[in-house]
Amino acid sequence: MKYSRVTLRLAVATLVLASMTAQIPAANAQGKTTTVKAYVLDSACAFIKNLKKPVSPECAVACAKAGSPLVLLTSGGAIYWPISNETPAKGQNDRLMEYAGKQVSVAGKVFDKGGSHAIVIEKIEAAPVGK
Repeated sequence: MKYSRVTLRLAVATLVLASMTAQIPAANAQGKTTTVKAYVLDSACAFIKNLKKPVSPECAVACAKAGSPLVLLTSGGAIYWPISNETPAKGQNDRLMEYAGKQVSVAGKVFDKGGSHAIVIEKIEAAPVGK
């Protein structure tokens, strides 16, 4: 009899722990509103050339027009992928094109998964020059 009570308690404890663990990703999936100060540049340059900032606005625009997704690169080297919260999802290049090659301040919901960062942009504006 004692064996079955111990087994039952262990099973209940496992189920409780599993349900608590299952709720953690759901909370992270909601996103946290954050403001990010970053440069807008094409994703290929951010990775392949290991740039700290864009070469020029013209270069970033040319790459974006050729199909390279624009990303946000912070001074600390973090890259944020601008994403859509719509279904079907839409690319964000059109929204970012006027800021290509420039520094911006972006407010939105940030999602982290597997070491990657994504942001659903709620507000974007050019960062003050020289700051």
